[in-house]
Amino acid sequence: MTDFSAAPDPHPARREPMFNIPAVILILGLAMAAIHGWRDTVSDTLDGWVLSHFALVPGRVTFFFDQSVLNSLLARVAQGDPQALGEARAARYFLQDGPAPWSFLTHAFLHGDWTHFGLNALWLTAFGSAVARRFGAARFLIFFAACAVAGGLAHLATHLNDFAPMIGASGAVSGAMAAAARFAFQPGAPLGEPKAGIARDGVMAWRQPALTLAGVITDRRTLMFLGVWFIVNFVFGIASQPLGVTQAAIAWEAHAGGFAAGFLLFGLFDRAPRAMAAR
Repeated sequence: MTDFSAAPDPHPARREPMFNIPAVILILGLAMAAIHGWRDTVSDTLDGWVLSHFALVPGRVTFFFDQSVLNSLLARVAQGDPQALGEARAARYFLQDGPAPWSFLTHAFLHGDWTHFGLNALWLTAFGSAVARRFGAARFLIFFAACAVAGGLAHLATHLNDFAPMIGASGAVSGAMAAAARFAFQPGAPLGEPKAGIARDGVMAWRQPALTLAGVITDRRTLMFLGVWFIVNFVFGIASQPLGVTQAAIAWEAHAGGFAAGFLLFGLFDRAPRAMAAR
């Protein structure tokens, strides 16, 4: 009698690697690390040039397109306002390069220090990996850029006359967190209820049907995630500097703008099969 118990399994179980980070996430993280590492090695003058050309400076956009704001500042300078004099010097420094529209994207690749970079890299790996597996590399890169721009626009809208440079990938990372919330809590997904035939660590776990925008209203887990995220970001944004957690102001408005973009634009980038999308 032949012993079939010793025969090899024609469909062996697929082992997931311990560190299964999509290539696009790894490349983005390495690019941001390389940029910050390079900035650490150059002179303050060159680093200042990088910030002046690639950080997002809201006042540079506002003053360039709204002449009345600039005229108002000049009138304050003429009246001897010392604060206006400092603002005028900043305006002269930044306005020489024009509005720098590319800075709405490039600010996401600059960071204040290694801790700032590390936190963004950590959350990008945790949430961006899931979204990248679902979208694919090309779509994820466009999505990342769209959320970065949306975060920049939100920061501009709330700091129109500010000449403090805003940097960091937090807006884009927040967009990835919002996109993950659209499907991560669904049945069969890693953070949802178990579903027959779907392993929590398999590829299909990240390919479960996503919530519609209307469906979010009735999903308790997703609503709780959204509420906690906004409360934590708002409180941390307004209290971190006064409490001495960080010396730089937290651009929580940019986080919110990126998050909103990621949540609302998810459907434009999702490449789920039609059978899933039809459910």
